[in-house]
Amino acid sequence: MGFQFAETMAGTVEWDAEPGVKHPFSFDITAEAASTRDHLHDGKATLRGVIHAPPLTRAADAQGIITIRPIGERIIRYELRFTGDDGTPYELIGQKDIRWRSPLHSFTYLPAEILDPQHRRVGTCETRFDVRRDGWSFLRSFRRR
Repeated sequence: MGFQFAETMAGTVEWDAEPGVKHPFSFDITAEAASTRDHLHDGKATLRGVIHAPPLTRAADAQGIITIRPIGERIIRYELRFTGDDGTPYELIGQKDIRWRSPLHSFTYLPAEILDPQHRRVGTCETRFDVRRDGWSFLRSFRRR
């Protein structure tokens, strides 16, 4: 038996080509693991969703992997691939570092980088999960599969 949940992270992106200029940034994803047995073993689930990263892309389909290991390694890592409006492939890499003395912040704050096809950073993101706005829909999205 597996699981599924949906999550929205929103904040800003600062492109390396425009230091100091912040643009709105967000992604809406659904995570799915076919088996909790496999998930408990490696902590991974697939991701599918949409990234909004102007001016790179207004809305790009994204897919990737989330690694959920809040106990042992104290991380939740996001790896999302998407294609910009110019046809170039990119990857978002971000990680929540879980600190049990500050659980609300560490489970809701995601710093990330956007990398080009040569794995060079082209932007940095700071995103948050808005518990007040999205908490209830996040909880309702959990499904056993």
